[in-house]
Amino acid sequence: MDQQLIINNFLNPPILFFFLGMLAVAIRSDLEIPPTLSKFFSLYLLLAIGYKGGVELAHSGVDINVFKTLLIAISASIVVPFYLFYFLKKRLGHHNAGGIAATYGSVSAVTFVTAIAFLENIGEDFGGHMVAALALMESPSIIVGVFLVRKYSARESSHKSPLSETLQEAFTNGSVVLILGSLIIGLLTGDAGAEALSPFTEDIFKGMLCFFLLDMGILAATRIRSLRNAGMFLILFALFVPLIHGILSVVISSMLGIGTGDALLLAVLIASGSYIAVPAAFRMAVPKANPGLYVPMSLAITFPFNIILGIPIYYYLINMMH
Repeated sequence: MDQQLIINNFLNPPILFFFLGMLAVAIRSDLEIPPTLSKFFSLYLLLAIGYKGGVELAHSGVDINVFKTLLIAISASIVVPFYLFYFLKKRLGHHNAGGIAATYGSVSAVTFVTAIAFLENIGEDFGGHMVAALALMESPSIIVGVFLVRKYSARESSHKSPLSETLQEAFTNGSVVLILGSLIIGLLTGDAGAEALSPFTEDIFKGMLCFFLLDMGILAATRIRSLRNAGMFLILFALFVPLIHGILSVVISSMLGIGTGDALLLAVLIASGSYIAVPAAFRMAVPKANPGLYVPMSLAITFPFNIILGIPIYYYLINMMH
């Protein structure tokens, strides 16, 4: 593999700001991002990538390749939490198995944004429908994870909320609503709207991403301490299971003739893990699932691995198979 890809990706400013955040925690600095600003950065990124995706989707339209890509994305968000739940259930119990399974069936929007920045840096095209894939993969894994936990918690049924409430929570999750809504607005307004919003969605995008990844670096360095008592199993799981998912996605994309840029973004989606939508949903739906396991696994291990090594590895494999 071309080592320059890894070096260039590592030297990307947003990546370096992520490590600056981790360094700040390591040297016990008082550097911090106020919670209100952290939430704003999250909302901004979801709005910007959703809107730009809608504009790109207006250009590309919906064809058989778009349909194939979205079908793979949705299928993965259903199949992955199913098989991971049964893989983990005996070792961790059904509550924690459900939390981890839902986490790795869902997606990381920031990993997706970092992959988009990677593609833009190397001049590789991708379709706006990939933003739709990101949005559509958020909810199914949450629904599957909660459903499986409840299936094995029948004796606790008196403490559970109705399944309809779980479905509503999954589909009305703020991140899902914002990114889908922004996608639709971008689709409706097209180039005229994109030109009007370009100072907001284009010019300051990477600066906002740097601030957000700085905050993620601080949070990751803090949360990784929670895994010290979990043993090597979960640490190895957080490294190798997403890598396997990403490689399988590359193989499937190659077999179906999906373009290079779209194949990379699909691999990143399937290989990532949620640390925003799933924790928010599981905190209410399955309070017995320990967020001290699935949040640091996704945020402190899988996320850094994907943005530093995973993206260049998947890109190299895609080009090799093509």
